[in-house]
Amino acid sequence: MGAPGFWDSQEAVQPAVAELKILSGVVTPMEALLKRLEDLEVLQELALEADSKDDLLEAGAEAQKVAADLERLELRTMLGGTHDAGNCYFSVHAGAGGTESCDWAEMLYRMYIRYFERVGFKFNEVNRVDGEEAGIRSATLQVTGEYAYGYLSAERGVHRLVRVSPFDSQNRRHTSFASVDVLPELSDIEIDVNWDKDIREDTYRAGGAGGQHVNKTDSAIRLTHLESGIVVTCQNERSQHKNRAEARKMMGAKLYQLEQAKRDADLAKLYSNKGEISFGYQIRSYVLYPYQLVRDERTELKSAQTDKVLDGDIQEFIDAYLRHRVKTGK
Repeated sequence: MGAPGFWDSQEAVQPAVAELKILSGVVTPMEALLKRLEDLEVLQELALEADSKDDLLEAGAEAQKVAADLERLELRTMLGGTHDAGNCYFSVHAGAGGTESCDWAEMLYRMYIRYFERVGFKFNEVNRVDGEEAGIRSATLQVTGEYAYGYLSAERGVHRLVRVSPFDSQNRRHTSFASVDVLPELSDIEIDVNWDKDIREDTYRAGGAGGQHVNKTDSAIRLTHLESGIVVTCQNERSQHKNRAEARKMMGAKLYQLEQAKRDADLAKLYSNKGEISFGYQIRSYVLYPYQLVRDERTELKSAQTDKVLDGDIQEFIDAYLRHRVKTGK
């Protein structure tokens, strides 16, 4: 980076800066862990010399914390993708099934919000479409935090719920589906888009829960990519200009993902199937009746603590999938 002329071209600089950010995200915490290990060794020696039970207990507790942080750092080394270290757009979509699926989509949406709060990710609702009777048809969040895209990409796919329906007067068991999609937030559009010829822009008034403060003017933006049919919407700001800018970032991310999919057979299959929000495509099943169990279909990890999982305690599922992805390459 100190070479003459290195900073003259922003296009040339960006890949190097992104790689440096990823490497720093591992090297800096590792240096801090090595320092903690040195301090721990001194603490143990002093505790043994003084024959202090309290000091030994303190050293043991610190050793457990260091081991946990080392495991977390190991997982971070698995996130070496181009956009893994950055922010993302996180979307939940209800599958077929009307009110049942809309209600499940909102349950899933709440689960992820609770997870974001647990790990310290910041989030901002970009778009939301409520169900006719309950729940949501779809919702998109902009999620900000270290390695937000890397971790949350593990959740992309179809999620299946089995329960006794609260909307069924005969208390029958129902199966509902909802899908999760995750897109990297790109600082600059990395594909060639002609916004005048390739994209159709529509404006409309925002509506739905939480939209009352922005629905007095046609500030909401809907963009449609004419060739692929991809649609994105943004209505969270009063300003049409801000909504347009956010929608263009989202469209750029979706088109980037589509281009990546064309070059990657496995991702292409995933992208073409993401519209199939139904049985056979799920990555995880949440069974609340006749027994309680959450099972990840990719890693076979199970948990009987369904209440905790639905309250956002999903890190073990994400970690297990990251290890599985490194091991199997998919």
